[in-house]
Amino acid sequence: MLYGDPLQHQVTLISNNWLGTMFNKKIHMSLVASALAGSFALAGSAAATDLKDLHQANAQIQRAAVQSQEKINTIYEQTQELLGEYRVVVDQTDNLKVYNDFLATLVADQQRQIDRIQRQIDGLEKTNQGTVPLMFRMIDSLEQFIQADIPLRTDRRLERVQRLRDLMARSDVQRSEQFRQILEAYEIEMGYGTELAAFQGTLSTGGSDITVDFVHLGRLALMALALDGSSGWVYNKSTGSWDKLADSYLPSIGNFIKMARREATLEMDRVPLFAAE
Repeated sequence: MLYGDPLQHQVTLISNNWLGTMFNKKIHMSLVASALAGSFALAGSAAATDLKDLHQANAQIQRAAVQSQEKINTIYEQTQELLGEYRVVVDQTDNLKVYNDFLATLVADQQRQIDRIQRQIDGLEKTNQGTVPLMFRMIDSLEQFIQADIPLRTDRRLERVQRLRDLMARSDVQRSEQFRQILEAYEIEMGYGTELAAFQGTLSTGGSDITVDFVHLGRLALMALALDGSSGWVYNKSTGSWDKLADSYLPSIGNFIKMARREATLEMDRVPLFAAE
């Protein structure tokens, strides 16, 4: 049953519905605002936590980057050192190659010299086969000559010949040295034929030995004078004996002795000679 005006009643219902709707909207907005506020609060807290983690992660990344850069720097320095060592080794290798080529040239030249010397040694054996008999013949000829010559220091000269024979029997003496000493002995013998020399010795004559001064003018004359100057002799090669000289020759022999000893000036004087037949 309706009381009053129906229009008013309808208006009243509409008004009540609108108020209810508005009240419901306010409640809903309040709830939404509360929900948003809670969400923002939670989001703020989560954002603060994420930012802190982000700073820590960034710091770790920076530290890792620094460590990586240090490793890179160390590797770079090591690489540069290795590069420098490599360049040094390359230079040394080039130098060694040049030096090895130089040594190879020397070795080749030395080998050629060795081959040449070996050929000479091989030829020397053949040469020795003819040289050694020649050397022995020269020694024999020298001994025969001394024995046939005037008795001029004969013992000393024969001793030299014996030394040459002993020298030929020694294996530690080179063949060239043996031949040199033989030639030297020949030169000494040649010197006896050109020198004026005096020496003291013993003369066997008349069954007695007399100390005299010998003097020889090359191989032209061999004379002797008693130490007191009272007697003189000359060697006779034809008879192999000593002939006594006339007193007129004694001053000449004395002069020759002085000239040989550099006690007088060289000059011409009388020499007792045997005429050739």
